[in-house]
Amino acid sequence: MQAFDNYWGQIVFSLVVVGVSFIFTRILRFIVGRFFKKAAQKLKVDHTRYNFFKNAIDFLGFLIALIIIFRSIPAFSAFGTTLLTGAGILAAIVGFASQSAFSNIVSGVFLVIFKPFSVGDRVKIGQLYSGDVEDITLRHTIIKDFENRRIVIPNSMINNETIINSTLVDEKVCIFLEIGIALDADMDKAIAIIQDEAMKHSFISENPVEAERVKGNHPVIVRVLGFTEMAIQLRAYVWANNANEGFEMKCDLNKSIKIRFDKEGIEIPYPRRLIINKN
Repeated sequence: MQAFDNYWGQIVFSLVVVGVSFIFTRILRFIVGRFFKKAAQKLKVDHTRYNFFKNAIDFLGFLIALIIIFRSIPAFSAFGTTLLTGAGILAAIVGFASQSAFSNIVSGVFLVIFKPFSVGDRVKIGQLYSGDVEDITLRHTIIKDFENRRIVIPNSMINNETIINSTLVDEKVCIFLEIGIALDADMDKAIAIIQDEAMKHSFISENPVEAERVKGNHPVIVRVLGFTEMAIQLRAYVWANNANEGFEMKCDLNKSIKIRFDKEGIEIPYPRRLIINKN
């Protein structure tokens, strides 16, 4: 009779452990699902990409319940120890083989939590990769470069690189126009031409630096950087609403300023050599 009671007691205990595990995993799935759904909305990606995380919660929950049952019931203890030992060895082998993939997944979670960039942002990853973020998954990030090619970068690599985000807080960018003029050129006239051409462009934006506006400086500041053997180096600071417009404006201004310089007699220096023939 006592053995019969122990038998039913073990069954009841097993059912209680499984029931508690089921309730706990349901609650945890709900919490994780809400978190990833909100993160997916911010990153502008499909939240179903993260469903495997919720499935993993179910697996881990019932695995823990199984371990508790095997450890608590003497009849299963020896069998469970052997089974878990074999599973541990197998898990170690699989874990070692998938170390890189797991590292990318963990890095993807960090990208979701800390959000250094979102879909649509213009970024520069390290010194090699630049473009617009097109998609973010838990394993890799896809960047569309300026040649319309897709760069697929593992998330673990991104977490180890410096990220320059042009749109994280403020999309406005300051474009540097560096132009050299001849040493005997009219410097004030050249500066006036640069400022005039910049102000004509449709993409120019107001200088957001409050200190510069208080000083009453021109919206397009041009400074003399220094002198070389052939040129006076000028740098113009031109603001644009975003990186795309800034790049286009820089290309347009290079052309229009060169045309104005030619008309106004401002020489852009080029290398010259004086050859003396002694004969």
